[in-house]
Amino acid sequence: MQQYNIIIADDHQMFIDGVRLILKQQKNLSVAAQALNGDELMQLLLAKPCDLVITDLNMPGLSGIELIRTLKKNYPGIKLLVISMHNDHELVHEVLMAEAEGYILKNSGKKELLEAINAIMDGKTHYEKAVLDMMLRNVRVKEKARTAAKPLSAREQEIVQLIVQELTSREIGDRLFISKQTVDKHRLNIMEKTGAATLVGLIKYAIQEGLAS
Repeated sequence: MQQYNIIIADDHQMFIDGVRLILKQQKNLSVAAQALNGDELMQLLLAKPCDLVITDLNMPGLSGIELIRTLKKNYPGIKLLVISMHNDHELVHEVLMAEAEGYILKNSGKKELLEAINAIMDGKTHYEKAVLDMMLRNVRVKEKARTAAKPLSAREQEIVQLIVQELTSREIGDRLFISKQTVDKHRLNIMEKTGAATLVGLIKYAIQEGLAS
């Protein structure tokens, strides 16, 4: 049976002790060291080779996505499992893009932890189902919003570009040789079609659709 050496990094000693206790019961897993922050982890790796790093994202000093990128750059052969309390789609997406092999939540149980470790050490990835479901829901919401948005007319696109430039309705009317009332009507139609509730939302839409630089 192949033996795997693991380093645990977390700024809560109680969490480290809990994970260590679980891993101690597994014959093929050995905790080589522990670190209370990202900087300490990187120092440990200079002297203690390991197969897997289990780390939190929020720690003093070097932490989060930067820690993952630094570790992957300097030690590409080391596998990485993130255990975090955060179930945020943008953060998980960044972790995935930084090429961490796994991501599970801190409220997960022993079974999830061991399944993640075994999958990762078997050359696979393991992102907890609750995390994947959350990411899928976010994709569906974005897709629904995208398909629900009605296309803007050429005139409406023109007005969006001027709104993004922070022109008032009267200034837009003067520029396009139409009345302020007509511009206001176009504004209402634009907000309804794009689903934007605020000027910031409209600017985001304009950027996504290539209507603003």
